[in-house]
Amino acid sequence: MTEVPKPPELASRGGCWFVAGAGAVELHLGVEAEFRPARKAHPGLRVDDISAYAEQLTSRGVPVTWDHALPGRRRFYAEDPVGNRLEFLEAVGRGGPGRGGSGRGL
Repeated sequence: MTEVPKPPELASRGGCWFVAGAGAVELHLGVEAEFRPARKAHPGLRVDDISAYAEQLTSRGVPVTWDHALPGRRRFYAEDPVGNRLEFLEAVGRGGPGRGGSGRGL
């Protein structure tokens, strides 16, 4: 993802924005004065080649925790640098969109 400038009327609120895939995906991050890491509520990021993501994180010292409780998905959890929970998912197997067939619809 690439960081992009926030519109001037929103920039004074802090935070930052990122885009990927020619703008097909946007991620907006805000800040709170009394920050507390989100350990349960979290974004789920659909990825292809989840093992490569896990390897990149662990090679940089970020622990990953694999979870096998969701049928038709490979997934793991990690934390961002300030302790927020992040979920990475990849569809596996057969069954069409959303069921592991195409990698779409997670």
